[in-house]
Amino acid sequence: MDERIIKNTILNTIEASLDAQLRAVRRLKDGEHGAKPRAPRKGMSQVDMAYDILKRAGTPLHVSEIISRIEEVHSRQVDRESLASALIKKVQRRNRFVRTGKNVFGLIEFGR
Repeated sequence: MDERIIKNTILNTIEASLDAQLRAVRRLKDGEHGAKPRAPRKGMSQVDMAYDILKRAGTPLHVSEIISRIEEVHSRQVDRESLASALIKKVQRRNRFVRTGKNVFGLIEFGR
């Protein structure tokens, strides 16, 4: 390799590193004077909450009952169509959930 190419590659790498460090310092400096607050962590997904509810119930539940219990236990409102769609996709992939009736979902029993 040509010496100039190696030299330019090294200098470009150092320049990129210094640029990143300068941006980080500026972000930290601006953070002292009114940086945007971070959004709170959302926590569990709708599917994770549904899994938790079904695990607690120990029996399949209708999607309406799952939603009701999510609101009660997790204090979150869940869109019925969104949750049903997500659970159906999990059922089709044989991922954690089974469908035992129309809009009735349960958990796959392990060890079968």
